[in-house]
Amino acid sequence: MASGDIQNKYQRLAQEYAKMKSQHSVLKKAVIDEQSKVADLTESVKLKDLSIRKFEQEIDSLTFRNQQLAKRVTVLQDELDSAAVKKKNKFFSPLRSTTDWSTKGPVEPAPVVADLSVFGEDLQKKIQENERLHMQVHQETEEHRQVVASLQLRLEQLEKEAGQHQSVLDSIHQNHKALVDKLQQEKAMLEVKLQKQETDVRDSKRIADHCQQQLKRVHADLSSRLDDSTKVIQEKVIFNDTKYQELNVLNVPTHDRKHQVKAKELIGQALGYIGDLVSGMSNYLTYAEQRSQIFPMDSSTGEPLSPTNRRLCQYLHENASHLRPIEQSFRSFHEGLREDALTTLETATGIQDFSEKFHSYVAYMEKLLPYQLRSLEEECAVSTCSATLEARNMELHASLPKLTATLSKLDNYLSLIATASKSSREHPRTNQAAFFTQMAAGLKQLHEVLKEISKHYNTKVSLEHQLPTATQKLKTTDECVVSSLVALVSCTGKLAPFFSSNLEFFVSRAGYRTRGVSLCRDTDGPVSSPVVTDLRDRATSYISRIKRPCPESVPYKTAVLNRRTLLSSTESREGLAQQLTTAQEKIRGLEQEKEHWMLEAQLLQVRLEKETKRVSQLEVELRQLQAGQVLTPAPPVEGTQTATPGDRKSVGSDVETSMLGKLESSAADESSESETREQLIKAHFTGRVTELTSQLQLADSKAVNFHSECRALQQRLGLAEKAKEKFQEELQTAQQKIAQLQDELTTTTSNYESQLSMMSEHLCSMNDKLTQQRDEIDALKLSNKGSKKGKGR
Repeated sequence: MASGDIQNKYQRLAQEYAKMKSQHSVLKKAVIDEQSKVADLTESVKLKDLSIRKFEQEIDSLTFRNQQLAKRVTVLQDELDSAAVKKKNKFFSPLRSTTDWSTKGPVEPAPVVADLSVFGEDLQKKIQENERLHMQVHQETEEHRQVVASLQLRLEQLEKEAGQHQSVLDSIHQNHKALVDKLQQEKAMLEVKLQKQETDVRDSKRIADHCQQQLKRVHADLSSRLDDSTKVIQEKVIFNDTKYQELNVLNVPTHDRKHQVKAKELIGQALGYIGDLVSGMSNYLTYAEQRSQIFPMDSSTGEPLSPTNRRLCQYLHENASHLRPIEQSFRSFHEGLREDALTTLETATGIQDFSEKFHSYVAYMEKLLPYQLRSLEEECAVSTCSATLEARNMELHASLPKLTATLSKLDNYLSLIATASKSSREHPRTNQAAFFTQMAAGLKQLHEVLKEISKHYNTKVSLEHQLPTATQKLKTTDECVVSSLVALVSCTGKLAPFFSSNLEFFVSRAGYRTRGVSLCRDTDGPVSSPVVTDLRDRATSYISRIKRPCPESVPYKTAVLNRRTLLSSTESREGLAQQLTTAQEKIRGLEQEKEHWMLEAQLLQVRLEKETKRVSQLEVELRQLQAGQVLTPAPPVEGTQTATPGDRKSVGSDVETSMLGKLESSAADESSESETREQLIKAHFTGRVTELTSQLQLADSKAVNFHSECRALQQRLGLAEKAKEKFQEELQTAQQKIAQLQDELTTTTSNYESQLSMMSEHLCSMNDKLTQQRDEIDALKLSNKGSKKGKGR
């Protein structure tokens, strides 16, 4: 397979190389054609430049001649004007007219007029020729400008196409180079892999040869043993009891170990699913307890919870005590399985404990159901609850009884399956298949019910988070509840298909083997005798007793040393125990004295208040007696009886002596003092009890909150770690892209710099040429001017 893959890759590589080569030749030809076109265009531009220079020289010569003609015309015009002036002077002069006409006669016209007509015609011809030359120069300049513009546009377009072709060619070269490098690397890796596979093939061939030799030796050994065994059986064994079923039933059957291994494996998988289900349900109930403490009344802000929510929180707090025994009982059942003993429903006594714990949990859920429904009704009764939110709450209200009903159904069938291991079962063995089938249907129904509850709760939470009264704590708790429901849905989605796919194995009877008979499952007639079964059970119990490990014993010398040390330390131990008991008794006595003196201090405080009130009353009475007023009966002091001064004198007083001093107490106050003492003691202890209960409740609530916060933080930590890994991957990809872009930037900058340097050199050369041409033109102009001036002179 590896050589075929390498051959295919080489063929693809050859095809790609041929394609690239053909494209390279086409592009190279196109670039050469464009370069030739550019060269032709540059030559044409040079020719046009030469023609332009020629036309410019002609224009300069024509302008020079035009200037000379204009000067000549002005000179002629001046001469004509002077001649005309002279003629007029001659014609209007009186002296010349009388003398000349009389003496000389008629004067002949001067030849100036003829010269002027000749000059005029010549001037007219020169003007027309100059105009014609100006028009021809203008037309030539316009045509030259248009041709230069078109050629410039054509040159820019061709340069742009040449740049594009060059960039495409460079990119193709780079891709081709990268592809070649990659293919070379793959080739090297494949060569290394091929060498490794060749070495592996050589090693495997050597091992195969060695195994073949061992197989031959084993085959020869087994064939010799078989011959010996057949010879012994033929000579020694006279009667074979496995041929007859009536006699074979007395043989001890052996169980099918494959069936036992598969059963243990399936129970281990079920243990994992049950653990996930228990943890998911515990998370759901714990987060539901936190939510009941937050919504609709937040107990952390001092708002009192309703009696329903308080009782619901109390029951939800007990979820761990009902859920953990389920997983523990099933784990103990799994750990009790052995591969050397056949496991069937009749021998699987551990299912009974699991069924009892599950029944206890179902009863707990039935006890929770009315409080959950009542809590939802209270949420609907809140003023901030909208109509859509109330509809979602009622959908959840209708889904919760389905969950309890499904759990009750599973509990019924699980209890029926568990009764198979009891001797007093009430159903026949043929009904066990129907129990397992209904169990599988119940698990599917549980998955559907949990999916429905998760859907309703998700919509309910999304509506609640839009309320203005929704706090961040409520949103976080709702997210935790939704995540726990999603975990439950996924767990039941795995458990139901697992049970359905292995339903045939659970329904089938356990296999066992009898000597001389193939695997027996539904054979007719007796398979083994009851006597054999009884003996087998007794032998199994005896062997299990024998296999018990002996208790660890201590060597004799060590035991003697330990006894001596114990005898020597008994007295010190007894003394320490007595000291400990006396110290504990002293502590108890001191605590009792502390309570006693605290009560005495409270009683003395009460008596002090009474005496101060009595003293104030006596002072008032004394002031009234001193003023001679009639005594008004004072209101009785709390805890005492009213008495007149005469009665107060007649009443005897007892003196009580204590460590604090002497206190006088009247006989009339003894009953009230005893009552107040009892009330104070009762109030003290009730206060202590209430304080301790409040501290205990506070500690429990704090523990639950800390536990939930820790779990939430753990989940957030997991999400943060996943996000961190994702961001690290994105950072790596971004860094790779940045490095690639930097490489491309360096290549482009280097290309642009080289192109700019070439263009700058070209511009410098063009500027040099232009300056040379201008110098030549100026020199020619000066030489022409000098020659024309020489001719004019």
